[in-house]
Amino acid sequence: MGTVVLSVDAELAWGFHDKSSPPMARIAAAREGWRALLDVFDEHELPATWAVVGHLFLSSCDGSHPDIPAPPGWFSAERDGDLADEVLFCAPELVGDIGRADTEHDLGIHTFSHVQFGALETTAALARTEIELAVDVARQAGFDPASFVFPRNDVGHRSELADSPILCYRGVRPTDGGGLGSRSGKVRAAAFGPTAPPLVEPSIDEFGLVDVPASLYLYGFQGVGCRMASLLREDPVVAAVRSGLDAAAERDGVLHLWLHPNNLVTERDHERLGQVCELVARYRDETDVAVETMRSVARRTLAARSDTAGDDPTPADPQSP
Repeated sequence: MGTVVLSVDAELAWGFHDKSSPPMARIAAAREGWRALLDVFDEHELPATWAVVGHLFLSSCDGSHPDIPAPPGWFSAERDGDLADEVLFCAPELVGDIGRADTEHDLGIHTFSHVQFGALETTAALARTEIELAVDVARQAGFDPASFVFPRNDVGHRSELADSPILCYRGVRPTDGGGLGSRSGKVRAAAFGPTAPPLVEPSIDEFGLVDVPASLYLYGFQGVGCRMASLLREDPVVAAVRSGLDAAAERDGVLHLWLHPNNLVTERDHERLGQVCELVARYRDETDVAVETMRSVARRTLAARSDTAGDDPTPADPQSP
């Protein structure tokens, strides 16, 4: 039967520090949203993968990072402008809460300062530094990160990632001619809400990393369309999750749901989270659907390849991933 994975992009202001008009309401709600996520995960005993921006492990910072080969002005928001507040960029107590939670979560990384790895200006040296620093501060805090989420889901520099202790990453959602990644799919989703999310299949890429693709962003359908749809029927996102869980109860595959703590701004946002988590817990308890982290899925995927290689009488190619 199938598996559910929940992943969280934990970034506070780092997700928007390079934006000219950051969404202040979302940023202001991020700390409360972080704690609310931990509470609801504990309530339903749901382990999640928390992909944390490495800078959040720091207790304080003067905004100076001379060892990071970032573009000029990359760290200026720490000192200037509407976001110049240390609590938006440093949060060791929130990171510690992940380790202290009753539920055993998987702590992964989300780069050190939310650098977009697929951007043309992101060099291999910058990507390597961002990975190394994030892994280092996580280990200093007592964590052993093995999972990675690319900022803005912009996949890049996987060779640098493969040279680190990271085992897996969240890949992009598969699309087809009418999927959410297509123009027609986006128009349809804006009007009617998301369709049933796909069950994805983890795979080992050419660098030996496990790609655990996304199935559904839980807060991609918002605004007036969502409110109108919810008046007529169940929250469309909750309905989509239910369809994905039905599929996971019938066949193999991974239903990979993801969100940010800063998505939890309104009462409606919190209600959606609670309904989704209650559904996932119910299917786990009443069917054979499992709830795993990205780390555990990656280990299982790598172990399956090792078992297959062990059954093959032909020696493995040492150059193969």
